[in-house]
Amino acid sequence: MENDAATLYCPNENCQAANPLTHKFCQRCSTPLPKNYLWAVVDSPSVGSPGEILADRYLILDKFVLLDTKPGLLALTPELDNLQPLKAYLRLIPYRLHVPQVYGVLFVADGSSHREILLLEKPPLLVDDNIQQVRLGSELTTAWHDATSMRQLNWLWQIAHLWQPLVSEGVASSLLDSYVLRVEGSLVRLLELRFDSATSPELPQLGEFWQQLVSTAKPAIAEFVNRVSLALIQGEINSTDQLIGVLDRGLAGLGRSQTPTIQIITKTDTGPSRQRNEDACSPPSGTPVSKPPQPTALAIVCDGIGGHEGGNVASNLAIETIQQQVQQLTKVPYDHIDPAMLLNDLDKAVAMANDKISQRNDSENRQGRQRMGTTLVMALPVAHEMYITHVGDSRAYWITRHGCYQVTLDDDVASREVRLGYAIYREAVQQSAAGSLVQALGMGSSTSLHPTSGRFMLDEDAVFLLTSDGLSDFDRVEEYWETEILPILAGEANIATVADRLVEIANTKNGHDNVTVALVHYQVQYWEPEITIQAVIPQSYSAKTVDLASRGTDATVLGSPNHKTQVIPDTEPAKNRQFPLQWIVPLIFVLAAGFLGLFVKQLRGTSPIFSNPLQTQNPGIETTPIRPRSLANLSPGWVIKTNNDISLGNNQSLPRGTFLEVIEKKSNPNPTSGSFLVSMRVCTNKSTQTPANTNNTAVTTLVTPNSKPLPATVLLNSSQVNRFGVVLQSDAPNPCKTVTQPPVTEPSDTSPT
Repeated sequence: MENDAATLYCPNENCQAANPLTHKFCQRCSTPLPKNYLWAVVDSPSVGSPGEILADRYLILDKFVLLDTKPGLLALTPELDNLQPLKAYLRLIPYRLHVPQVYGVLFVADGSSHREILLLEKPPLLVDDNIQQVRLGSELTTAWHDATSMRQLNWLWQIAHLWQPLVSEGVASSLLDSYVLRVEGSLVRLLELRFDSATSPELPQLGEFWQQLVSTAKPAIAEFVNRVSLALIQGEINSTDQLIGVLDRGLAGLGRSQTPTIQIITKTDTGPSRQRNEDACSPPSGTPVSKPPQPTALAIVCDGIGGHEGGNVASNLAIETIQQQVQQLTKVPYDHIDPAMLLNDLDKAVAMANDKISQRNDSENRQGRQRMGTTLVMALPVAHEMYITHVGDSRAYWITRHGCYQVTLDDDVASREVRLGYAIYREAVQQSAAGSLVQALGMGSSTSLHPTSGRFMLDEDAVFLLTSDGLSDFDRVEEYWETEILPILAGEANIATVADRLVEIANTKNGHDNVTVALVHYQVQYWEPEITIQAVIPQSYSAKTVDLASRGTDATVLGSPNHKTQVIPDTEPAKNRQFPLQWIVPLIFVLAAGFLGLFVKQLRGTSPIFSNPLQTQNPGIETTPIRPRSLANLSPGWVIKTNNDISLGNNQSLPRGTFLEVIEKKSNPNPTSGSFLVSMRVCTNKSTQTPANTNNTAVTTLVTPNSKPLPATVLLNSSQVNRFGVVLQSDAPNPCKTVTQPPVTEPSDTSPT
C-alpha cells in the first residue's frame, strides 16, 4: 500500500480516486490530474519537513514548496479586508506573467497560536514530474552571465515595465531583491512580493542594482548597461517611459542580429452541439502562411456573439476591418516603427471594427440580445517582438520550452473582481455569472471600449496559441499543451497536425461550442553582434501618460491614446551637401503650397484616423505646438477619464471608464504620497449593461459590484491620478455636462467559464 503522502486525488467530484503522484491522468476515470505546485510565504525557516502533509492536503516537497494533493477542492481564504497584503497580488493580476497569484491561505496551529501561510500558485519552479523533483528557477543575477545580450536587455526591459505598477502597489522592492527576482527562460518572474518600507524605492536605486550587472554583461551591451544604470543613478533618466524608450532602441539594435521565421495556421469548426459556426479566423481556416516570403504575418481569432442573429457577421466584419488597417500599419521597415505608436494604432483598428459592428446593429435597429458582437484576439509578429491585442474572453497563450503562459486576461466578471481586489480568482470563477463578459466588439461606442494591447520580446523559439473558449474552457490548454503543442518546438510535430488535434480535443473534451484556434510558430536564429550597442539618453524628454494596467497582460506597453503610428527618424546625422541654387525658388513655391494645403485641411477639420506610415518629420522645420493637456498641467474644469480601477478605501473604488471634473489642484502636505492633491467631481460611476448572445453571455461595463455609492467629490493624490491615463482634450465632448442613461438590467450568465 502506497504512502498517503504519495497520493493525488482525482479532481472529478464524481470520482475522487487516489492516484500515484507520477500519473498524469486518473487511473479510474481518465480525468487529467493537475499538479498545483505552490510557494508558501511564511515568516519562519520552513513550513515543515519534506513528506509531511499540512491541513490533510498539502504535501511538503521542500522548505517552502507544497503540492496540493486535492486540487479539486477550493483552498481556504479569509475575509480579504483582514489581509490587506493579499490585495496587492490581486490587483496585479494583469501582470501574472511575472507576478504569482494567490491560491489560498493555510491556517496551521503552532502551539497555542495559529500561523497564516499565504499560498501562491505558478511560482518560478522547475519541475520534473517523473521523479517529483522541484527546484527554484535561477536568480536573475545568477543566470545573467550565461544569457545572450538580447536576453540580458530583454530582462531589463521587462523590469522597466514592471517598475511603475509595482510602485503603485507599494511592492517595487521586489525588483531590487535578487532572491525574489527569478528568471524562467526569457521571462522575468517574481517568487513573491516584497512590500516597501515607509517610502518606495526610486529609479536611482534601480540604477544601483543594475550597476552590479555591468561587469558580467555581454560585450555588445556592457557599455550600454553601464550608461543606462549611471543615467538612472544621476537622474538623467527620471521616468520609466524614458527608460523603456532607451531600452527599446538598444533592443532594436540587437534585433538586427536576429532572423525570425514565422509560420501560421488556423482551424475553425462548428463543434458537435451547434448548428452554425459563429467563429471566424484569419488566415482562412487551413491556409498556411509563412513569413518570409509573405511580408506580413497576422493571426486573428474571433468568437461571434448573437447566435443566428448575426454572430458570424460580426466576427467576419471584425476580421475584414482589422486586416485592412494592419496592412497599412506594417508597410514600413520594423526599425522605423515606434512601438508605442503601433500599439495605439492597433487599439484604434479594434475601435474601428467595433464601431462598424455597432453601426450595423444600429442601422438594423438591433437592441438587447439581438445585437451582434464578437470577441477578438490577434497576434502580430514584428521582427523580435510579438504584439497581442484582445477584447473579450478569446485567449492568447505563449508556449516555450519552459512552460505555457496565458498572456491575456479575460474581460469577464471573475477577472474584474480579482483586479478590483474583491476576490481570489479560484473563488471568483465559482460565482454565478463569473464568465459574463464585461466588454466585446459591437455592443456600443468605442469610447467605452478598452482593448488590451501588449508587446513581448522574443529571443527564443516559441508558439503562440490563439483560441476561442471552445478550447480554453475547463483548462484544456493547460492540460494538453505539453503533450500536443510542445512537440512543435522539438521539431516532432507540424503546426497543421497540431491544430487539427486541438480542435479534436475541444470537440471531444468540451464540445459545447464552436472552436477556433490559430498557431503562430516563431523560430529564431541569433548570433552575438560584433558591434557595441550605444545608449542614447535624450537630453529633454516629455513624459507620456501611461496606464499599463488598462492594457494588461503583461503590461508591456507604451504611449498615450492620442499618438499615431510614426516612423522613427534615423539617428545618423545627415552629411553636409551643397544645395543647388537654382532649386531654391521652386522649393519656396512647393513649401508655400504645402503650408496652404495644410492650413485649408485644418480649417476643414479633416484628419485621418491613422497616420501615414511612410511619413517622417522634417527636421528642418521648427514649429511651436500648442501644449497638449496632460496630467502634469491639470487645471480646474478639465475632465479626466480613468483607464484603471482606483481604490478609494472603505470598500469604494473608481472603476475604469469613470469621468471626473477637476475642481481644484493644490500642493500635497504629505509629499511621500504624491507631489499634489486634486479635488474632483465624480461625473459618472456606471455605464450601460448590454446583454449579448444566445449563450446567455451578458456584455456589460458595470465595474462597481458590492461597493458603496461613490461620493459626489473625491480627493486624490498625484500617484493615484497618474494611474488614470486619459485627459480629455478641449475639443472633446464633455461628459460631465451630459446626462447618463440608466443601466439596463438583464439576466446574467450561469454557463461555465
